[in-house]
Amino acid sequence: MHKNIALGYFDQHREAILKDYFDLLRIPSVGADPKRLGDCTRAAAWIKQYLKPLGFEVEIMTPEKGLPVPILVAERSSAQSMRTVLFYGHYDVQPEDPLNAWKTPPFEPTLIENRVYARGAQDDKGQMFSFLVGIKALIESGVSSLPTLRIVLDGQEESGSETLSQLAPKLRERLTADVMMVSDTGCGPDNRPAIVAGLRGVQHFTVNLSGPGYDLHSGHHGGVAPNPALGLARLLATLHNPDGSIAVEGFCDHIQMPSKEEIALAEQGDMTDEAYEKEIGCPPAGGQQGLSKVMRGSFQPTIEVNGIHSGYGGPGSKTVIPSNAFAKLSTRLVPGQKPAETFVAIQKHLESHCPAGMKVSISEACRGAPGFRLAVNSPVFRLAESVLEEMDPRGPIYQWEGASIPIIATLREISGAAPLLVGWGREEDKIHCPNESFGLDQFQSSMTYAMLMLHALA
Repeated sequence: MHKNIALGYFDQHREAILKDYFDLLRIPSVGADPKRLGDCTRAAAWIKQYLKPLGFEVEIMTPEKGLPVPILVAERSSAQSMRTVLFYGHYDVQPEDPLNAWKTPPFEPTLIENRVYARGAQDDKGQMFSFLVGIKALIESGVSSLPTLRIVLDGQEESGSETLSQLAPKLRERLTADVMMVSDTGCGPDNRPAIVAGLRGVQHFTVNLSGPGYDLHSGHHGGVAPNPALGLARLLATLHNPDGSIAVEGFCDHIQMPSKEEIALAEQGDMTDEAYEKEIGCPPAGGQQGLSKVMRGSFQPTIEVNGIHSGYGGPGSKTVIPSNAFAKLSTRLVPGQKPAETFVAIQKHLESHCPAGMKVSISEACRGAPGFRLAVNSPVFRLAESVLEEMDPRGPIYQWEGASIPIIATLREISGAAPLLVGWGREEDKIHCPNESFGLDQFQSSMTYAMLMLHALA
């Protein structure tokens, strides 16, 4: 199969493809928001109706406990190939706030200069749906030799994959595969194709610091009553040493360092400091000083503050000592670290460094999943290299993503499949941010890759 077949299919069916894509994007399937549960159910049902005419047996499943956000499990058997491919993606999206920062309505997809703007345009509805369009194109193009296709679509990837984590062990036979394909990652510099050979793990939680029983007059009580806003700032500052390294005892135990080959391959695909600053607006000055950007961004763990909230934030001034403060924190974990151990280490650190006169607690805790790295000399990587070289003569680079897809580690164990993570995202897509977008050229690349790779795997 030649890549032009895929491009020709998109050109021929462009109007219908975009209509379906836009219909899916209009569903505000924020899996973390209980108020959007009905929208998540609608999104799963929409995808079911898309897959059934393609010969898939589709089931929508909900958990026995917890928020009943559905997952979708589908299968299309093949008598022509002994190989089974599992595709993982997610239909849930991040919340759309802050609304006033959007230039177009977040759930009304808008095409501007061959880019689609909407929440989920890239992450992951765009990448997931373009893969499904690739499957449809193969079938409608009359390609008879296809592997058995299994699909599992998550409704809570952005918030911990609770439903899928709960149901996956019961689905072992239905998820077993030779290869697990994932399109939820990005390209390399200059839009060069990238194979992701590892992901960091993730956990997140809220740190609460309480002091007075109510907000106090900062004149009457200033200098006497403990101030949770100030205390939280000091408490969070204890998480790192002056050089940026993590100061939490036990957090960095058991880290498995990358090989020289992995570091060299990762550095080949890394952007320069100058390109990084131009892309995001500031230099890569974070993390532990003395380590390369690749080491800090791909192979070292992190503890990050995602938000701090306390006291008055409106216009003008309100002279109070707030009664409480809280912060949203997340960590990224590397191979060797165990999420249960790192969580306990942080909890003990916060308790032992709690400022005098105040109380610290942790809530909304997701202990998360570990990180992993894959062998770069695996046969499935070699096959992917050849397919990506057909699409781009430069061939692919290898990346060890600093980001996380927590459920992948679980699915890898349950399915027994070799993970193959190839995605088409770019920094300009602004995922998780206002004005998220996805270029039609990226959509076509994702679709083309799905067609070429599935044909090769058959």
